[in-house]
Amino acid sequence: MYAHKRSVFFGLTMLGGLLLTVGCHKHPPRAPAPAAPPPAPAPAPPSQPTVNLAVAPATIEKGQSSTITWSTTSATDVEITPGIGKVEPSGTTTVSPADSTTYILTATGPGGRATTSARLTVAAAPPPVTPGPPSEVEEQQMFDSEVRDAYFDFDKSDIREDAQQTLNANAAFFKAHTNINFTIEGHCDERGSEEYNLGLGERRAEAAKQFLVNLGVSADRIFTISYGKERPQCSEQTEECWQKNRRAHFKMGRESK
Repeated sequence: MYAHKRSVFFGLTMLGGLLLTVGCHKHPPRAPAPAAPPPAPAPAPPSQPTVNLAVAPATIEKGQSSTITWSTTSATDVEITPGIGKVEPSGTTTVSPADSTTYILTATGPGGRATTSARLTVAAAPPPVTPGPPSEVEEQQMFDSEVRDAYFDFDKSDIREDAQQTLNANAAFFKAHTNINFTIEGHCDERGSEEYNLGLGERRAEAAKQFLVNLGVSADRIFTISYGKERPQCSEQTEECWQKNRRAHFKMGRESK
């Protein structure tokens, strides 16, 4: 009986020691969980396109040209209407529209769309200035500047080659100035009688008139008169001087003796 109690006591003692040993054992502490990384920032929204458009000069006459200048930012597609189409993000171009036009620039990009416009005014060209008729003084100046004398051989009224060239040029002037009437004076050198030279001067004036009429100058614009040897251009008794006096001389208007 005593041995049995001792055995039970020993067993309880061993069990208590075991429980005490187990109760005194500590578990190691757990490591804290790592902190979650902060969230990534949201990407910035793409920029809205910006646009600039200018026309210089802003007013032109029909048939003239103007220059269009433009610039954009944040654009992937740029277009100018009307009539120009797709363009680079920045640049210039020359236009010459027939009528006034409003040009519109449209720029598109990831950030959206932007537009602007510029007006080009096309004014009607002024009517051509029609010069008025020249004054009498101006007509006289043109006549004296462009109409030349025709010269003749001694005792002849035939139109020689150099006189033909002169009369051709005179005819062109008279046909361009149809309002001008004129007189052809027949002149001679001092040799021969007064009566003979008056007749020779008349033949020379009439020969020059007929030449001009054949070239298309109206006969009713032309008057003739003979001065014979009465009004010499040169008074020296030399062949050179006599040649200057043998002529058909032109004066604007109607000459009266």
